[in-house]
Amino acid sequence: MPWFVKIEKGIVDKKTFDQYVPAHKAYVHDLIAKGHHAKTGYWQEFGGGMLLFTANSLQEAKTIVAHDPLIQNHCVEYELHEWHIVVE
Repeated sequence: MPWFVKIEKGIVDKKTFDQYVPAHKAYVHDLIAKGHHAKTGYWQEFGGGMLLFTANSLQEAKTIVAHDPLIQNHCVEYELHEWHIVVE
């Protein structure tokens, strides 16, 4: 399966953002359980992060991202890219 990366920039205050973090973590655990090899994290500097995962297609990746609680609750702006691995 191809790899995809969602690069995020926070657009809400930390208090608002933090209230959706537990739901986001549960969402990522669900992606892992479904075989999407998901990893999530944030930048050391305030205001953004990344979700790395596999999907069958760009359309499936878009659907996956649309279900992220951080997206559904308008906490981040994001870019979605298909990532082609050169060296493993």
